[in-house]
Amino acid sequence: MQQVNLNNLSKEELINRIKALEEKIEKQEVLIKNMNEMLVKGRKMMFGQKSEQLKYMDGSEQLNFFNEAEKEYDAGAAEPKEETIVAAHSRKPRRTREELVENLPHREVLIELDEKNCPECGSELVIIGREKIRSELNIVPAQLFVIDYYRNVYKCANCEKETDEAKIIKPAAPVSVMKKSMASAATVAYVMQEKYQNGVPLYRQEKYWQSKGVQLCTNTLANWIIRSSQWFVPLWRLMAKELLLEDIINADETELRVLTCEGKKVDSMSRMWVFCSGRFSKKPMAIYKYHPTRSGKVVEEMIGIFDKFLQTDSLASYHAAIKAIHVGCWAHARRKWVDCMPKGIEDKNSKSSQALALVEKLFAAEKGFEGMSEDEIYKARLEKSKPILDEYWKLLGSIDAAGGSSLAKAAAYSIKNKKELEAFLLDGRIELTNNRAERAIKPFVIARKNFLFSNTDKGAAASAMCFTIIESAKMNGLDVYGYLVFLLTELPKLGDSPSEEDLQKLLPWASLPEYCYIK
Repeated sequence: MQQVNLNNLSKEELINRIKALEEKIEKQEVLIKNMNEMLVKGRKMMFGQKSEQLKYMDGSEQLNFFNEAEKEYDAGAAEPKEETIVAAHSRKPRRTREELVENLPHREVLIELDEKNCPECGSELVIIGREKIRSELNIVPAQLFVIDYYRNVYKCANCEKETDEAKIIKPAAPVSVMKKSMASAATVAYVMQEKYQNGVPLYRQEKYWQSKGVQLCTNTLANWIIRSSQWFVPLWRLMAKELLLEDIINADETELRVLTCEGKKVDSMSRMWVFCSGRFSKKPMAIYKYHPTRSGKVVEEMIGIFDKFLQTDSLASYHAAIKAIHVGCWAHARRKWVDCMPKGIEDKNSKSSQALALVEKLFAAEKGFEGMSEDEIYKARLEKSKPILDEYWKLLGSIDAAGGSSLAKAAAYSIKNKKELEAFLLDGRIELTNNRAERAIKPFVIARKNFLFSNTDKGAAASAMCFTIIESAKMNGLDVYGYLVFLLTELPKLGDSPSEEDLQKLLPWASLPEYCYIK
């Protein structure tokens, strides 16, 4: 560095030089502060608690997969009883035997004496009653068997006698889910459910089949999924059409690596998108769409004509839906303030703590609105949530944070998306967060941890079809396996160009066979 002789500088030059150095020091101090902030945040992300769950955060949405056994272990916990294990949801404490039978079938095992004579006098013993010993929950592993289809072939003896030609008549063969394949609708449904709902990769399914004495390689299983999922395409299109008739749509997207995607490098990321109907919808659905990019073209193609409420995480691509009323997500705004306090909430008087406290008040208010009708929620928000918002925006206006800091980013995010973040006040059916879409994308994220990537675009597109059917089935209280079997049995009967009238009968909210519903 070139040295300057200060003695040769004038007073004005010295003053200017001091100002320049002070500005440089100030910038460096901001840079050091931001770097320290990033360092602490990085350490927290790597070693600290990942959850941003606070007082009003729904803890059920925060999942921990790797230390679940250690976290949930309780040596003193009571063993589940029959009354608590037969139903997945809570019920009234006292239930009749008839109610228990509705959930699970019961099989009786009677324990008898080997010797039915009195050990004292030798007389024959007489039954005076029956005592219940205990109840056990039992399970029968999946059973594999082959169904051989035959049909009788008929001829008309009279026609043969008169014309010397036999008229052969055969009953129509049942339509298979795949031509020239041993796969049945039940088998394909099982493979799909294991992979997409239970997160079991195909290579592990291959091992399972081998343990049952069936040699099925991963290529065969993948082929079953990709070919069979094509039957879902017409139903997927109809559901996408039905989605546009909704008043509220929640949308989200996540990364997916596709190894052989035309025009993209192996290390580049594709996207899986999801579009959901709103919480109050009478037609619950989650529509997944695979695309190599996160371009707004996907939004334009899916919901470009949608002109109602669209709730998202403020990704710029969603503004391709130019007619929609865009709604923000307070969970994302809240997350920005949490990032301002990587060491935890310590300084109650800091701007970030005050802002987070106001956001928490919004969440607390929403808890108080539970059980209300949409009109009641609308009025209650104007009365209780609007003043909190006014205070929030006033606080943000007083923040003067250094550029690049977490505090500046948190304030800038809310200010930039002010209109979208206030949009939940417009309709009582709108939720405070976009968690509905995030919950819908989460099963894919969990499954992605197991299969890590898709080999081809076709595989990723098939995954989108399967997730659409499975997650929509869950939203409508259906038994996923039963619904998959139903669709894979009925859709092939309709052929390649089914009518919309026929497809309406197969939608997850339609009147379906009893075996499609959870018992």
